Amino acid sequence: MDAVKIIERKRDGATLDPGEIQWFIKQYSRGAIPDYQAAALAMAIYFQGMSPEETVELTLAMVHSGDTLDLAPLGKRIVDKHSTGGVGDKTTLVVSPLVAALGLTVAKMSGRGLGFSGGTLDKLESIPGYRTGLTADGFLRVARQASIAVVGQTAELVPADGKLYALRDVTGTVPSLPLIASSIMSKKIAGGAHAMVLDVKVGRGAFMETLDQARELAQRMIAIGQGLDRAVTAVLSDMNQPLGRAIGNSLEVIEAIETLKGRGPQELVEHCLAVATEMVLLGREGGTPQAVRAELAAALESGRALECFARWIAAQGGDARVVDDYALLPASPVQLDLPAQGGYLAELDARAVAMVTVDLGAGRHVKEDPIDHGVGIVLHAAVGDYVTPGAPLLTIHAASDAQATAASRALEGAARWTPSAVRRPPVVLEILRDPSVNA
Repeated sequence: MDAVKIIERKRDGATLDPGEIQWFIKQYSRGAIPDYQAAALAMAIYFQGMSPEETVELTLAMVHSGDTLDLAPLGKRIVDKHSTGGVGDKTTLVVSPLVAALGLTVAKMSGRGLGFSGGTLDKLESIPGYRTGLTADGFLRVARQASIAVVGQTAELVPADGKLYALRDVTGTVPSLPLIASSIMSKKIAGGAHAMVLDVKVGRGAFMETLDQARELAQRMIAIGQGLDRAVTAVLSDMNQPLGRAIGNSLEVIEAIETLKGRGPQELVEHCLAVATEMVLLGREGGTPQAVRAELAAALESGRALECFARWIAAQGGDARVVDDYALLPASPVQLDLPAQGGYLAELDARAVAMVTVDLGAGRHVKEDPIDHGVGIVLHAAVGDYVTPGAPLLTIHAASDAQATAASRALEGAARWTPSAVRRPPVVLEILRDPSVNA
């Protein structure tokens, strides 16, 4: 086969054969095809798109470019979850213990933050001793012991996706829906999941800013799952304002624990129950969304989910005393309140808040940036709340007075106020279920 001819065919709108896709990805992962030709194909896909069948083949080719995990030794149907990236998204830290409390096992690989999107691994590494790098045997051992294991992706898993994503990031081809869908699904399938729930964020604080874009991405990933015999459900959720009140690594860990103690923000609890419900529906036979949600709410209220969280953290080497002693977590030396203009909070720009948090050091502009686990922002109101003029809208947690002042100035225009009452936006916008799921 010839790489140039494959690029030209896709450039001209042709549908690539499975053999062409498999050959190109295999040769690229081996280094036989240079980056500039892979970039040319990515750009051709960006403009011409891919059929559902092509997208499935691309996903499968990337899965087979490296190792895969076999979760069969766990003896259960493993359900994974993936978020497309959001601001203040600590869902995994709450959902995993909730699902485990109902007898299911959550064994998943998570990522780090890049740009304005926070990463689950960065949050977990706020906890002293927590190990995000485990061998395959260690991963299975922790999952058996605690019913939860959350680790980082190894270099041996889907190496073609790692190479291609890095290339897309610097060639303007990240927003391609077939490339996004195959990237996400290849990692999940190689990670051994039997079924998965996709938390697709929509809005200013997400990569998909419109519901139509998010729906199309979700439908593509569901189609990939069907083509590869995996059940997939997509939860489309609002990300025009941050999820919950905390943005920043240790701050989000605290909020997750508070949520498991029954003291979490209403919108975060609602979101986590929705995602966990879909995971349970995929992970066991029988049950309705209403019945499963009631079980999950009971597990939250009884403290069983909190116990699962502590057991999980200890199993991965972390100091489970953080459940009762937040002083064990990193903290910033400076806190500065940003006073509210006052009235009803009509809008809070999630992306603006996220970018300021990244500038504080809670996230990365490039992959090599170090993380300050103690900095971030804590909100004191959500859209729809009334705030007295002059009362704090948010508190900035910073490493220095200068950083705090700069963050305060940058956030002055992030909120919009109105004297009239504002309807609270829905947390979950839409749920797209695999046709095989009875719910």
